[in-house]
Amino acid sequence: MRITQRAVTLNGLQGLNSNLAALNKLQNQLTSGTTISKPSDSPTGTNTSLITRKAIAGADQYSRNITDGTTFLDATDSALQDMLSQVRRVRDLTVQALNGGGASDQTRLAISTEVSGIRESMLGQANQVVQGRPIFGGVTSGSKAYNDDGSYAGLGGAKGIDVQPLTRRISDVETIRVDLTGPEAFGDPATGKDLFSVVKSIASNVGDPTALAGDLADLDEVYNGLLGAAADVGTRANRMETAAGVNTSQSLNLETQRAATEDVDLPKTIMEMQMQQTSYQAALQVTAQMLQPTLLDFLR
Repeated sequence: MRITQRAVTLNGLQGLNSNLAALNKLQNQLTSGTTISKPSDSPTGTNTSLITRKAIAGADQYSRNITDGTTFLDATDSALQDMLSQVRRVRDLTVQALNGGGASDQTRLAISTEVSGIRESMLGQANQVVQGRPIFGGVTSGSKAYNDDGSYAGLGGAKGIDVQPLTRRISDVETIRVDLTGPEAFGDPATGKDLFSVVKSIASNVGDPTALAGDLADLDEVYNGLLGAAADVGTRANRMETAAGVNTSQSLNLETQRAATEDVDLPKTIMEMQMQQTSYQAALQVTAQMLQPTLLDFLR
């Protein structure tokens, strides 16, 4: 078999182009910082990268959901704690009125006025809004959970009746409710024994020991319901906090996995590029010596 000058030239150029392509690939990796610039660079790596990036996007969304849910739960817990403190003050005033048989009309008026003021304050707490939504209003488009007269303006009743819970997904397998309706927290207004009607009754019955005794029993019942609601919200907030820690750890693990698949090993790649560059320069020298110009090349 006769080896022509053309065959030698083509083989030499092919080898040079191959070396140059390998050098360019390493240079591109160093420039971009990633080992995968197109799927053909690593089909299995591309598949792993896509799966990992999808998981990272999911973890990011769960993190936003957790932050959003925590905002609702923290606002709800803060309102409940403030209202528990105010209910305790109402109870103290009620006991004072019961034990003040010889109190003057001015004293009774002062107690009634303070109780009425606390009721107005609690109504304001019950109408707190987060992200344009009243935190005790349920899934409602209204701007208030309670009207000025103490009637419920939101959606959903006590004990979860007709409640459409506001939830946030915090992982692939877990969803947490982040709201609490007014009737669930303060009692059902339809029974006339919710927090605001009981406090209103106390303000009206100062000076009537018999009526106040019944109001005090109702207030204790409402207070116990508030304690239960606060405990429920606190439990959910703790679950959110735990989920946030788990999600952060998972995000770090996924980012480490993505980096192992995509990111360039800088020292290794630099060394490989230097070796490839040396190989390419040596190939250029050898090819130049093998492909000596002929007289025909000069005549051209």
